[in-house]
Amino acid sequence: MTETVAAPRARVQGASPAEVLALLPGMGKVMVIASANGVTFERIGPVEQVVQDGPVLCVQGACHDASIDPSALESVEVDHSSVMRDKVYPRLDFLDGDGRTVVSVVGMDGAAPFDAAIAGLLRNPVAPKAKDPAETRPDLATEDPALVPFALLQDLEADVHMTFDTPGLAQGWRGKVQAVKPAMGFLNVMTPDFHLHLQGGTVSGWAASSGERRALGPDGVPTGLILRSAIFA
Repeated sequence: MTETVAAPRARVQGASPAEVLALLPGMGKVMVIASANGVTFERIGPVEQVVQDGPVLCVQGACHDASIDPSALESVEVDHSSVMRDKVYPRLDFLDGDGRTVVSVVGMDGAAPFDAAIAGLLRNPVAPKAKDPAETRPDLATEDPALVPFALLQDLEADVHMTFDTPGLAQGWRGKVQAVKPAMGFLNVMTPDFHLHLQGGTVSGWAASSGERRALGPDGVPTGLILRSAIFA
C-alpha cells in the first residue's frame, strides 16, 4: 500500500533551521547528506541528539558525526516527492540565503515518523524543485585519480577517518573501505551507516602529507574530502 503524503514541497514557517534540526532524534533512521564538488557524503542511522557546541550544532549518534553552522542556514523546505516501491522518503533541505542546499536529511523509515516529528511546524506549499535531466555518465575510468588511495585502503584493509567539509557543514566517518564499487560514473563506497559517491573526473589528484590525503578538484583547489590513515606515509 502506498503511503499517504503531504504537499510535495513546502517551506517551514515560524521555526528557525536550528529548531528544525532539534527534531531529528524523533525521526528514526535518517540519512544526513552533504553534497558539493562532485562529492556526496551520506551518514545513515538514528540521530541520538543535537547539541550546541560553541557556534555550531553537532548532530550526534552511533552513526552520525556532523557539525552544522546554523548561521549559514536561512530556511528549510520539506519534500515528500521521493517515492520508491510505494514507500515515501521525505526530505528536509536546509538552504542558505542564496537558496543553495547546505545539508539535507532524508527519513529512511518512511513518512510516518518523519511527519510525526515535524507535525507542529507551519508550512507553506512551494513549487517542486525542477528535476535534473536524465544524464548518461561514462563508466569511471580505470586511471581516474580518485581511485588511487581508495584502492590502497581496500587492499590493505586499513582503518580510515574520512571527512568532508563544505561551507556550513562538516561530516565524518571512521571504518574500513571493504569494497570500492565503480558504477554509473561514480566511485562508490557503501557500508550500512555510510555512503560515499565520488563523481568520476572531479578529482585531479591528491595533496599528500604524512597520514593524510586531500582530494583536489579539476582546478587544483581542495574539494573538502580528506582521507586520514596510518598507511599514508
